[in-house]
Amino acid sequence: MKFSEKQRRVLTWWCDASPYKDWEAIICDGAVRSGKTFSMALSFFCWAMGRFQGEQFAICSQTVEAARRNVVKPVEAALCSLGFSIKEQVSRGRLVVKFCGRENVFYLFGGRDERGAGRIQGITLAGALLDEAALMPRSFVEQAVARCSAAGAKVWFGCNPESGEHWFYKEWILKAEERRALRVQFRMEDNPSLSRETLEKYKRSFRGSFYKRFILGEWCTAQGRVYDFFDESWVERVPEGPFEEWRISCDYGTVNPTSMGLWGRKGSTWYRVDEYYYDSRREGRQKTDGEYARDLETLAAGKHIRRVVVDPSACSFMACLRERGWPVAAADNQVLTGIRVTADLLKRGRLVICRPCREAIREFSLYCWAGKGERDRVVKEFDHAMDDIRYFATSLEGEGRFIGGFGVER
Repeated sequence: MKFSEKQRRVLTWWCDASPYKDWEAIICDGAVRSGKTFSMALSFFCWAMGRFQGEQFAICSQTVEAARRNVVKPVEAALCSLGFSIKEQVSRGRLVVKFCGRENVFYLFGGRDERGAGRIQGITLAGALLDEAALMPRSFVEQAVARCSAAGAKVWFGCNPESGEHWFYKEWILKAEERRALRVQFRMEDNPSLSRETLEKYKRSFRGSFYKRFILGEWCTAQGRVYDFFDESWVERVPEGPFEEWRISCDYGTVNPTSMGLWGRKGSTWYRVDEYYYDSRREGRQKTDGEYARDLETLAAGKHIRRVVVDPSACSFMACLRERGWPVAAADNQVLTGIRVTADLLKRGRLVICRPCREAIREFSLYCWAGKGERDRVVKEFDHAMDDIRYFATSLEGEGRFIGGFGVER
């Protein structure tokens, strides 16, 4: 297995010959697809099993499933080839790992929201690995760090860059040496498994702040249009012939507009072939849940809809749809992650916006970041079709259909 110089630094920073062996943490931040998560996870397991016996450790991501998918599964084969034995106890949310006569327990934690801090509270840890640390609430990160109280405990952070105003950047990145944390900043070129063609493809896929963050690995504040690459040249005709699958995405509003998108799949590409958009202010009348459900039925036009992905705050509307037999799923409403995933899928041609979707096309030209110092907040205007498209994109990434730049390897 071939490793880059930065990956080797991550793999060995805790070893006796390293000048950082007594430091308390490591931070691996930088570009997507740079190989940082794999090297960090492999190093974490080797350190834990080489230094401890009968201790408890934490592997944290936004969800338990993300911890399993993004951290554990990619290194499982490599660890087994080194002689590790890994047994997952799913009902207890933990791994029992054995190596060279030692046995330790690794708990999987989800830190998507503030409730995550309560889940990890009370446990004593010899170490913790926090993947996607910048996407976790500060309360969860600080609680995880506080639980690492066993002698010799260390903390491992991995993340992609966010805003230069982000608390993790200010409190950990800028104060890394003060906190005795080794920072290793990754670029895409630090992943030896990526071909030159793949590197060039990713570099072509982003511009502006997205390019600086996800290709160069820099922490910077977003400005201007959110999807600054998107214009009429990205819009296509509805392709001819049958589609293999149909879905609908929905951003629900009462005073604000309601936007729905009809998506059809051909191969690995989803086409937004039609839309529904209702602005109660413009029309002078608000609609009921039942009326919107009938509008959704009209949009579906007799097609077999496999899933309706809905704004998670629209509880009454989701209940109405379920009563009528629609297969409903609540959307993931993490805005910045959703924007990132949407941009990636659009750039790779996995999502295509078709000509009948005039309101969505209009919003692409108007959807903007807020001003400087707003910590990557989007302007809450002209964002309704943008939200339903984002919900759809993250639903695909969540089910692993399009794992790529923002899926398995961070």
